[in-house]
Amino acid sequence: MAEHVKHDYRRARLKPREKALAKFAELVTRHPAAIRRADIETLGKHGLSDRDILDAVEVIAYFNYINRVADALGIDPEPEMARAFEHWNRKR
Repeated sequence: MAEHVKHDYRRARLKPREKALAKFAELVTRHPAAIRRADIETLGKHGLSDRDILDAVEVIAYFNYINRVADALGIDPEPEMARAFEHWNRKR
């Protein structure tokens, strides 16, 4: 499941709540300034509290931050991540 979500959450068999969180994570990652009240309200409709949403934003932002730091410093991915990426690329 994680591999499917990692490569395309839209095609993964996610519950509606999980899919809403994945869509939100993509929005936070790609277009954070485009987030509107309706995006937050959608998460609330899926049962996420304000605290849950704050936690999600903090985790998403941290992963974005640490990946950018690693990329900027030229840090190679861990061996298992590199193998997984190579495997995924061969399937495309």
